[in-house]
Parts: sequence; structure tokens; C-alpha cells
Amino acid sequence: MTRTPKIFAWTFASLVVLLAILVLIIVFFDWNRIKPAINTKVSEELHRPFAINGNLAVVWQREPDEGGWRGWVPWPHVVADDLSLGNPDWLKQPQMVTLKRVELRISPLALLAQRVVIPRIDLTEPNADLQRLADGRANWTFKFDPKDPDAEPSNWVVDIGAIGFDKGHVILDDQHLKTQLDVLIDPLGKPIPFSDIVGDKAAKTAVEKGGAPQDYAFALKVKGQYHAQKLEGSGKIGGLLALQDATRPFPLQAQLKIADTRIELAGTLTDPLNLGSLDLRLKLAGTSLGNLYPLTGVILPDTSPYATDGHLFAKLHEPSGAVYRYEAFNGKIGESDIHGSLTYVASQPRPKLSGSLLSEQLLFADLAPLIGADSNAKQQVRGGDSKQPTDKVLPVEEFRTERWRDMDADVEFTGKRIIHSEKLPINDLFTHLVLTDGVLSLEPLRFGVAGGNLEAQIRLNGRTEPMEGQAKITARKFKLKQLFPTFEPMKTSFGELNGDADISGRGNSVAKLLGSANGNLKMLINDGAISRELMELAGLNVGNYVVGKIFGDKEVKINCAAADFDIKTGLATTRLFVFDTENAIVYIDGTVNMATEQLDLTITPESKGWRLISLRSPLYVRGKFIKPQAGVKAVPLMLRGAGMVALGVIAAPAAGLLALIAPSGGEPNQCAPLLEQMKAGKAPVTVKPTK
Repeated sequence: MTRTPKIFAWTFASLVVLLAILVLIIVFFDWNRIKPAINTKVSEELHRPFAINGNLAVVWQREPDEGGWRGWVPWPHVVADDLSLGNPDWLKQPQMVTLKRVELRISPLALLAQRVVIPRIDLTEPNADLQRLADGRANWTFKFDPKDPDAEPSNWVVDIGAIGFDKGHVILDDQHLKTQLDVLIDPLGKPIPFSDIVGDKAAKTAVEKGGAPQDYAFALKVKGQYHAQKLEGSGKIGGLLALQDATRPFPLQAQLKIADTRIELAGTLTDPLNLGSLDLRLKLAGTSLGNLYPLTGVILPDTSPYATDGHLFAKLHEPSGAVYRYEAFNGKIGESDIHGSLTYVASQPRPKLSGSLLSEQLLFADLAPLIGADSNAKQQVRGGDSKQPTDKVLPVEEFRTERWRDMDADVEFTGKRIIHSEKLPINDLFTHLVLTDGVLSLEPLRFGVAGGNLEAQIRLNGRTEPMEGQAKITARKFKLKQLFPTFEPMKTSFGELNGDADISGRGNSVAKLLGSANGNLKMLINDGAISRELMELAGLNVGNYVVGKIFGDKEVKINCAAADFDIKTGLATTRLFVFDTENAIVYIDGTVNMATEQLDLTITPESKGWRLISLRSPLYVRGKFIKPQAGVKAVPLMLRGAGMVALGVIAAPAAGLLALIAPSGGEPNQCAPLLEQMKAGKAPVTVKPTK
């Protein structure tokens, strides 16, 4: 053998020996010797104490999932026992996380490309104590200080495929969110197939979408407080967090009770590392939808008790913000059914709720909580802040305008059929609600009423304190025979009610808005009838008394009733309020004080014939809305109509009311001649009663 081949042979042999020695060192090296260096280095990087307190070992094994020649390259399998990670120095408790054991394996070939590839990490008995102070400092956030601030960022990438775990314990104390949770995780003993929880149909759908949800492997128990509200619940989860593989959704199932809200969910979380997306069947139930605000940040109205069942889809990393869709849900609010789909986008500067809702059969009483008009007992059930005084009619519960700037909304609501008492012949409802930067509008708010329509344009400005409110209301073609379907004399009437209102006010409740209102109210009724029986049907005891005093027990035909009120700072004053009947013209003067809820009205009849009415003095209606009193004034009856015309005070209101006149079933409107006479400054033709 020549000299050169000998050199190569000796060189190669030496390399083989050195490699063999290196392999032996690596295989038989006592890795516990470098634990102090590892603990020190990690502690310095994390700025808090870290320690591997137990054994540290590395076992080299071939990776069965690797094919070809790569399968012959052994991988280091790292096992570390008894690990602990301490808290930052601003917390008293020494430990943040403890682990009985950590096992992982690392791809050696990926290191050549500056990638730390860890297909799976298994955690044994993880225990974590997570804390966040009121000032925002949290022990789960870490500060990394580069030694050279101008240095280029590291090219190394850490890629963790999945995290496996067994029983554990997590405590969360978040003073910032007023949340304290205690979570226990225990093995189920025997895994439960995904389809057993969500159903075969949902499981098949998940597979068709490209996912293969794993079985449920662990049970959860949680108790504590969420946003300062008591929480308790239980559930089931999978045993492997697939951080990179979106085809392995992480299964979730839970039943939670937070204050008076009950939540049930079952489905999957995809890409848990980044909270990629949710696909859950979600059931919600509680005493009021308004109570969901502290839990979700979503502004919903106060309602009667509710329950819904639908599908929640969430894309948590959309460019415009996380998107949540509660789709095709069904449920009940009070005794009303509710269906629809809603989308919530966590966008900037404010999140937005949009969608459409439908009620096939809406109980009108279930709308009362929207304006605080439900009873004190029902308010107490849903957690209403205000209690309606027993001597008040107008709702005093305040709107929660401080929430209105937290979210925008664009939602349509349709009530196809409305169930109500015979006193309230409302057929259907539609409204388009828009909330933009604290300004709430209902444009339109439309009711079908007695064959006609009530349409309102309502705008509430929650950015001001107190709130500013504006309402324009139009009532057209209310059929009298439908308004009073059980009143026999009205069944053949072609009469209608038409009206307009334009009011504005300031205040955070219905009572305060009306108590400060300015504007006007106009109304016309033609071709009707009136009697004590009608007043009883309407529940108006005072009206019963007044009608009885003027007309006795008989039914009286109304040719026209016209009203025009001027409203200033909550005081509605009659500019014109007159009933033209077949027997008499009845004038009503006075005020309706919505701030104090007081009536002060004088009723003065003028007979159209000799001795058709026997009343010799005007009547009064005074007192609180809740229980007004009526009686006879101790003054002689005056001929009011002639004096009013002489002063010319009814001409302008009469002219304004003419705009409300519309033909009724092809019949001439009997209000026209009455108002034309008043507009011309002429009193309606009457015959003075005898003395």
C-alpha cells in the first residue's frame, strides 16, 4: 500500500473512531451535569427562576414516521422530571407552573436548517397559577431583552406540532377582568367518541369539512367568578392540542352557569395555538338578553326570560377583526318565538353586530322590557335597576346609554303576528335598528294596527347626557270597527283614526323624555260611536263617568273627534279638542302634564237640540294618570264655541287638522265640514239649551 492510501485509510479510521466516541459520549452522557447551566440560562432569558429539579435524560431512537434514509437517523427523545417555573418578582407566590414530567423529541436534521421541530410535547400533571393585576401586569407574559438591541433577529424557528397532557390544575386570578377561575382536568378513564357528544350528523359534517375530531379524553370542572359573576360548570375536552394540523380539530363540550345565564356548547376548536376558529352548537338561556353584556360585551336589549339554540362559527384571526356568526338559531323570549342569524365583528374603532331576526308569533307583552314597561316583579327577575313607583304610569327605568358607544349595530326585526288583548288590535311589527357611535335609531318602527299603519322614526342620542330623543309618528287608516271589535255600534262603521305626532325631549327614561318633551300631537276620528259600554271595554272608568253625565246610558254617534295638543317641556295644552256628536258638540280644554303625570281637563258640552242633554255645568277630570278623578264644576255651563271663534283661537288648529282628512271606505269624511267652519272662524251650528 502506497503512502497516500495509507494516509486516507488512517484518516478515515480516525474519523470513524472519533464519531463512535462522540456517539458513545452522547448516548452515555449524564445530562444531569448540564442541568445547572440549563437552569441558569433559561432563568436569565425569562427573568424568573426556572429549574429542572428531577432527572434529565436523552434517549436516541429512530422515528417510525420518517421514511427512506431519514428513518435511519436517530432522534433525541428528551425526558425531564419535576420542572418548575417561578413568578416575576412583583408577585408573592413563588411558583407559576409546575410539571411532574415533560417528554419531547426533536428532529436532528431540521436543526441544519435552523428549525427546532418538535412534533409533540407530552406534559404530565401540569399545574399553573396564572395571575394578572389590575394594572395589566400578567405572569404569563415574558420579557426578552436582547444583549445587543441593534442585533439582527434570530433566524431560528421553533415549530411545535402538538401538546399532549393528562390530569392537571389551573388557577386564574385576573383582577383586570374581575375573574377568578379554578379548573380541574381529569382523565375520563375511557375516551368518548366525538359523535357520541355532538351527534352523528354534526360529526359527519366535521369530517366532510376536512376535519377528523379526536375523541373526548378529559373531564373539566370549573368554578369561580367571571367578570365578577359567579361561575360553575363542567365539560369534556380532547387529550391532544394539535397546534399545526388543522385537520385535527380540538373537541370541546361544556355546561356553564354564569350568574343567571346558562350556556351549553359542543363542537371544535381548530388551530388552538392561534385560536384559529370555532365550530360549536351553542345554547343560551337566562332571565334577560341584556345580562349577556358583562359576559360578552355585546349590547342586547332587556327582555323577558329567553332560551336559544343555534350554531356558532368563529374566525378569530380575520384582517378586519374576529368574526362570530350565530347562525340559524331558534328560541323563545318570554312567550314569543325568535329565529334568525347574527354576525358580530370585533372591528375597529368599534365592534359591530348585524343580522336579521324573525318572530312568527310575538306576544306584545314581551316587548314591555325594552322600555322598562314590565311589572316590578318581572323587572326584578331580569335584574332591572329601577323599580316602577306605584303612582307612576310612564316607565322610569333608565336606558343603559353608557354601553351604546361600545358597539355599533344594524339589525332588522320582523314580528309576523302579534298576540295581544282585544284592547290593542296590533297585527304585525317591523323595525330596522341602527346603532352608530352611541346614536340609536329605529327607522322605521312600523306596526300594523286595526287595518292601518303606525309608522315612527325614532332617534335617541346616547352621546349626550341626558339623552336626546326625537320621534315622528304617523297613524293612518286605523279602522274603528277593528279598534273596537266587540262594540256592536262600531261594527258597521266606516270611520277611521288618523294622527301625527312630532316630539323631542331629553332624559334617560321614557318618563323623563316625555316629561321634558316639546312638539305637537294631532288626531282625527270620524264616523264612530260612544257610550258608557265603550268606556268600560276600554277600561276607562273616568270616561265612563263623563259619558254617562253628558249622554246618559244611550249610545251616541260621533260625527268627528278632533284633537290638537301643543307640547312644551312636558306640558300638553289643548289648542283644539272637540267631539261633534249627533246630540252635542263637546269641547275639552286643559292640560296633560307628563312630567308630573297630572290631568287637568274641563269638558264643556253644547247641546244641538232642546233638552237633549241635561247637564248644566261643565265637568272636570283631574289628578294622577294612574287614577284620575272626575266631577261637576260648580260654575254654570258657558257657550264656549262662540267665544272661541270670536277670539279666533281655533282657526289655525282646525286648518292644521284638515291635512289628516282622508276618505273612509268611499264615504265622505264628516270631519271636513266641522273643521272648515272652524277654519273660517265660524262656530258649528248649535241650538242653545233652555234654561
